[in-house]
Parts: sequence; C-alpha cells; structure tokens
Amino acid sequence: MAKILVVDDDQGIRDFLEIMLSREGYEVTCAPDANKALHQCRKEKYDLILTDLKMPKIDGIEFLKEIKEICQETMVILMTAYASPETAVSAMKEGAYDYVEKGFDLDDIKTIISGALDKKGVTRDDALFMKKVEDAVSFGNMIGKSKGMLKVYSIIKKVSETPTNVLILGESGTGKELVAKAIHEHSPRKGMPFVVINCGGVPESLLESELFGHMKGAFTGAYADKPGLF
Repeated sequence: MAKILVVDDDQGIRDFLEIMLSREGYEVTCAPDANKALHQCRKEKYDLILTDLKMPKIDGIEFLKEIKEICQETMVILMTAYASPETAVSAMKEGAYDYVEKGFDLDDIKTIISGALDKKGVTRDDALFMKKVEDAVSFGNMIGKSKGMLKVYSIIKKVSETPTNVLILGESGTGKELVAKAIHEHSPRKGMPFVVINCGGVPESLLESELFGHMKGAFTGAYADKPGLF
C-alpha cells in the first residue's frame, strides 16, 4: 500500500483528500504545515507528498527542496490556487513530479498520483538493478564496472524487456555481438534460439536465400528446400 502525505494549511482540503485517497486504497497522513510535515518525513518514508504551495513560514518550493534532501525517491506534487508559469518551472527544476491548480478534478489528481507512483516504482527498480550490477564485475559475457559499461548494462536491461527490433551500432571489435547476446539472455525469449549471421560475409545474391530460405527449383542451383535462418 502506497503511503501519501497531504500537506495543506486548509483543513477542508486535507480532510477531503484524506477521505478520497483512502477510498482508493492509499495510506494517507496529513500535516497542517511544512514544519510538521518535515518532522513526519524524518520519522517515516512516504511514497508521495501532495503539498500546498503557499504556506506560512516555509512555502511549497522550500519544503520541496528539504524533502528531496531527506528522501530523493519521494514523489512530490505541488498544489496551488495561484498558478504561474514561473512557479511551475521552479517546481519542476527542484524535482516536483507535477504542479496542479486547486479546484482540480478528482479523477485528474488520481491519474497524476497513479502516474507518479508508477514512475517511482520504475525508478526504485532501476536503482536496485544498478546496485546489483555495481556489486558485480561482469554482466552476461561482458566484464567492466566503469560508468560507461554500467550505462550499457542499464540500456540492455531496459531493451531486453520489450518485444522490439534493436539496431546496435559500433566500430568493429567493440562488442556488438556480446550486447546482442546479453539482450537475448535477459529477455523473455532466452529459451529460444539465438542465431548469428555475418551479413557482410554472405554474397548479396545469396543473402535473401540465407535469411528467408527457398524452395527446391526456386532458381538455378536450388536443388533442395532450404530453411532460412528466420
């Protein structure tokens, strides 16, 4: 169950959001100002914080900065009755997930919250994956822990989870085939054959037949059926 902290000096808004979000299955806590909210955040972690922008003593932007120092992973959505492009830009620069005007539609805020929590889940999974990779020296048949290699491993993981075509570019000898094998080995298709063909080593006139096969008699010299690599 995701934990949400609502911060607003308007008790009516706090009560409304607490009731509505609790009905959605979230564990909701409320705070009337930034100081009390910061005290709460030092005691326990929240997945998401909905905070008012205009509050006494500490405003929403300053509160956002302090929250990100306490817990970088916490998603923050700013609410305001005084929207302006400048404030929205400032909020995003400081790490806010979104910026909404009060009077928002309940379905809209539920969608925004759901999107923020989904993103937080992805961010957390990526961080755990990178921690495992950093603790290891190798990834598949590749060896290395440099910043560049860790980035390659991360891309391989993301690509391997999608059923899409992948074009790997690089100079000769840079390990394109190793990357291709790693993508295959970390994909749902890892139990299927991994077929390697050096297209540059096959004459152009034979490439189509090599890839797609041919039937006996399809052309001169086709004395038998030949299954293609695809």
